Amino acid sequence: MNHAVIFSHPNPSSYTVSVAHAYRKAATSLGHGVLMRDLYRLGFDPRLELSEVGRNSYDCPPEIARERQLLRDADVFVLIYPLWLYAPPAMIKGYLERVFGFGFAYGPGGPSANPMLNDRKLMIFTSAGLSTEWGAQTGTFEALCTLFDHYFASVCGLQLLDHVHFGGLSAETPDQIRAHLSSVEEAVRRHFSAESPGAQRDYRGVVINRPPWPAPEAG
Repeated sequence: MNHAVIFSHPNPSSYTVSVAHAYRKAATSLGHGVLMRDLYRLGFDPRLELSEVGRNSYDCPPEIARERQLLRDADVFVLIYPLWLYAPPAMIKGYLERVFGFGFAYGPGGPSANPMLNDRKLMIFTSAGLSTEWGAQTGTFEALCTLFDHYFASVCGLQLLDHVHFGGLSAETPDQIRAHLSSVEEAVRRHFSAESPGAQRDYRGVVINRPPWPAPEAG
């Protein structure tokens, strides 16, 4: 099984980056392949160009075509990001708009779009300085999940497995941070430890649970 870990934070020593590496550690310990997409270190441009707007063509810029090719054999897409204004950062939003666009995540047909990633899964890990209790009491976290998680998964045909959120980070101690990272590894084991590493095919002949990529990739 292959995991594409897509994460975004300008600080390479940030909590967000630590979560991404904790996820990779847990997935590789299960014998799974991991592709790391560190958007800031990659210098990814999140701006959607005029030529990419619309649904009349499968054409896309070369850099986006290369990114889609890298993600082609991913079984699990993992999004890891901080909440800024209690929403996904522009870098993550732009990556999804450009890479998970027409011709990759959805195509023509259906009531509005035809999902093209129906055999894949989605995991999300987020963090915020505000407390988890505040997000729950105000309904802000529920709104985020409805407007972003569930909508994105539905458009692409992804199975949303989990959204693990860590709130109140501004007041966390190093021991609490380490406990969070352990819980990231536990989430990976909980969802994937029973998965077989061998390739299988669904009723359409589409390969699912693909053989793992040969080695983790940085960048």
